[in-house]
Order: sequence, then C-alpha cells, then structure tokens
Amino acid sequence: MILRRGMMERREFIKSAAIAALASGLSPHADASDTTQAMPYRTLGRTGAKVSLVGLGGHHIGRESVSEADGIKIIRTGLDSGANFLDNCWDYNNGVSESRMGLALKDGYRQKAFLMTKLDGRTAKAAQQQLEESLRRLQTDHLDLIQIHEIIRMEDPERVFAPGGSLEYLEKARKEGKVRFIGFTGHKSPEIHLHMIEIATRHNYTFDTVQMPLNVMDVHFDSFGSKLVPVAKKLNMGILGMKPMGDGVILKSNTVTPVECLRFAMHLPVSVVITGCDSMDILKQALDTAKNFRGLDAAEVSALLKKTESVAQNGEFELYKTTHNFDGTFKNPQWLG
Repeated sequence: MILRRGMMERREFIKSAAIAALASGLSPHADASDTTQAMPYRTLGRTGAKVSLVGLGGHHIGRESVSEADGIKIIRTGLDSGANFLDNCWDYNNGVSESRMGLALKDGYRQKAFLMTKLDGRTAKAAQQQLEESLRRLQTDHLDLIQIHEIIRMEDPERVFAPGGSLEYLEKARKEGKVRFIGFTGHKSPEIHLHMIEIATRHNYTFDTVQMPLNVMDVHFDSFGSKLVPVAKKLNMGILGMKPMGDGVILKSNTVTPVECLRFAMHLPVSVVITGCDSMDILKQALDTAKNFRGLDAAEVSALLKKTESVAQNGEFELYKTTHNFDGTFKNPQWLG
C-alpha cells in the first residue's frame, strides 16, 4: 500500500513538473514576433529559414470531399495571408495532393512558399523515383525540405543509413540542387525518433528537421514533447509540430475546442504547427489563430492539460500512436522499396 502510494505520488510529481515546464520553459520562440501581414514567423532550427507559425497540411486538399478548385484556393489564400510553410507527401491521396499543390504554386506562387514534401522509400532507388515524381507533380525544380516519412519501426533508421539507403540518394539530390534541407517524420513513438537521431549521430549526421505529433493529449501519453523535443532543441533541429487535433480525433473527446488545440500547439517550442484545412472556414480559423497568438500563461496551460488528462491516459484519442490507422507504409509496404 505504501509502495503504491509512493508510485502515485511520483507520477503526480512528474505530471506537475511537465505542466510547469510547458507553462514556462516551452514558450514560443523569441523571434515569433517577426511578422508579415500580421503572420508570426519562427526560425526553422539550424536551417535559418523563416517559416510561418501555421503551416498548411497537404493531405486535406487532395481528399475526395475537396474539389480541385477549392484545394488550389485554400493554398493560394494561405500563401497570400503569409502562411508560407506547405506540407505534403508523395503518397497523399495517390499523388492528388501534390498535383493540386503544384497547380496552386503556378503563376508566381512558388516564390511565396517554403515547400516541403515527404517520401517513403528506404532505398536509394525508391527515394529517387519518389522524389522525381514529387518534383513533377509539384511543378518545381527543387524542394525547400524533403523528409523521410513514417519512421515508425525500430529498424527504419538502419535502413535509411545503410549503404544504398534513402539518405545516400537524398544527399546526392541536395548536391544537385533538388533539395535544400533534409529531415524525417513519424508519429508512432518518441523512442523510434530518438533511435533515428542516435543512428544519425553514429554516422556524424544531423538532420535539419524533425516532424512529430504535438498536442494537448501528447503530454499525458508516450510524449514526444517531453522525450524528443529537448533532444531536437539541443541539436538545433527545426521542430515541425503536426496533428494538433489528431486529424479531428482529439475533438471527439469533447474536452477542447479546435482553437484551444491550435493555441496549445503554438505555445510549444516548434518552428511551425502544421494543420490540415479542407475548407475556407477552417483555413481562416487557423490563420486567425496564428495571427492573434501571443502565447499562453501558466494558468491557461495548466487548465488545458487538466481538461485532457483523464481521457488521454491510454492513447484512445492518439490513434496514430496506438493503431495502424495512420500508417500508410504498413498498408503499403511496397512503398518502402
């Protein structure tokens, strides 16, 4: 009984410490006040690039529920409003997301964008084929950032760094001017991300960026924010926060609103918060939240974490961690090469 009480007290202490850290130490970047058209910008880690506080996710604009015209309008309106960070992936909606974004980037819009896409290939051959397809669809001769997608297995890092692995080709592509910066993404476990960084360190390599889910639920369950963000900050990697609402699943908990989700994610030490927008109303919500964001105080952070604590314990609303629902390469292992 005494042992159990001691364990419970220790858990409460850890949670209190996490809340205190989020309320004070994990505050917005000092350069978040650098604005254009009232849009805050932050520095993308070691790249030195300035990116908008809110980034536009590419998956949503390629969904069947969104017309091509609306997808183009969402991207162009975002860029015109100062949201320069664009997210995409080679596999999103069988290439439709990239094709629509490519159309949106015509007529001078490419110059307004910090363009990122992702690829799944773990071999140099697969990475080259996917990158070349992405460049064609996006109608550009280079990407500002390419990321190795879905590092969700403990063996993925070894495959990336192996002779003939995807990183071998991506560094070649960088030298050829096809990509400026290289990073990696994943949503399964911070331990897998940490393993990727460990393997990179063994090869005397540091990725420019790392993308991970960061939201009001993450703090309570296998937390990327607690375990990975401090390591990435120490290496001066650009930190890309995604899934501020868990693709809408977090909202089903009926504990937080969309704006609260966005504001909490923006409070963290991220370079950009990537969110999917499938309508002009949702886009306006994201843009307005970013433009009006001035940070959260300790009481606001504590209140949000207390509201989500009881429902976040087992990852029920973070399905990307606990299920294969979000694992495209699990369903399509051939994409890995």
